[in-house]
Amino acid sequence: MAFLRMEQIDLAGKRVLIREDLNVGIEGGEIVNDTRIRAALPTLRLALDAGAQVLVMSHLGRPEEGQPIDTQMEYSLQPVADRLALLLDCEVQLNRDYLTNPQGLSAKAGSVILLENVRVNKGEIKDDPALAQRYADLCDVFVMDAFGTAHRAQASTHGVARLAPIACAGPLLASELDALHRSLEQPERPMLAIVGGAKVSSKLEVLQNLATKVDNLIVGGGIANTFLAAAGFKVGKSLYEPELVPVAAALMQKTHIPMPTDVVVAKTFAADASAEVKPVDNLDEDDMILDIGPATAQAFAEIVDGMKTIIWNGPLGVFEFESFAAGTETIARAIARNQGFSIAGGGETIAAIDKFGITAAVSYISTGGGAFLEYVQGTILPAVQILEQRASEG
Repeated sequence: MAFLRMEQIDLAGKRVLIREDLNVGIEGGEIVNDTRIRAALPTLRLALDAGAQVLVMSHLGRPEEGQPIDTQMEYSLQPVADRLALLLDCEVQLNRDYLTNPQGLSAKAGSVILLENVRVNKGEIKDDPALAQRYADLCDVFVMDAFGTAHRAQASTHGVARLAPIACAGPLLASELDALHRSLEQPERPMLAIVGGAKVSSKLEVLQNLATKVDNLIVGGGIANTFLAAAGFKVGKSLYEPELVPVAAALMQKTHIPMPTDVVVAKTFAADASAEVKPVDNLDEDDMILDIGPATAQAFAEIVDGMKTIIWNGPLGVFEFESFAAGTETIARAIARNQGFSIAGGGETIAAIDKFGITAAVSYISTGGGAFLEYVQGTILPAVQILEQRASEG
């Protein structure tokens, strides 16, 4: 892809402003999961090792824009600064007056300054040019490394990249884009997409785009129920979208979408519900489909075995409940043993990967939920587009 990469720039002695996605869950002042922080470490270490003055900015949660952080401390990045200091083994100072006192920003060699939550800055979400210029004035080089926010045209992701003296992609963002480009634009075939989730409507554009690209499309969860209905099966009281049955039928004409032959059902949606395996053509009116059955899981796994490129977004069933996790686990393990290129993204998908312990076996795991989906559905990501534009300008 045609954008400048951080590794191509001499960063020694330069003020380098890096936009990361450090939006982690925090409960009682403690970080619940630091995966996103750890994902940013190679980029930060690269800048530190190059002798740059390292400034980092990120958002956290949804604070009220324009209101001081002192009045909404639950959105402060202080816990993130503390964790970064531990993981980087260096001083990480949290700075809250970087807009009112930019002259006070001076990172010592080998240290990092983390700018307080950008979402409290008035104009951030609407990509205000004046705010973007204030960000740009803080640096000699702007590094966009937050793939998880690349689908948002905001002052800290898009505006600053337009106005900074130099704008480039960080290693994390670049690796995400390289992996997606490889899987969608230059895939080895045959190619498979696995799309799960509750509703067809929430992933309609994703399904429509993938249907034109893949050789096989496996659907799971509530999405699969709508396709089952389109294939003429009764789905009992399972979650499905009758108004989208014609859409599902049309998609089935575009690419191969295998249907389950058996499913795991229950009468109630609960972790302790009694699970029963039934043929897909023999459901009662009060049955709820909560997973694919063992015969279907095996058949789908055999499809996975023959693929050279796999895109995975969404579980095959309610994997959070042990009685309905077997389908997702079977497919996850098939992906893990596949020798082709696999890319997975989305919160539930990553949770399933963690649960079944296959992280090391997936070729690439995306850190961006919404951005991953928008890229897969064919949407141009504003933060990437501006980097490409800046590169084309020389």
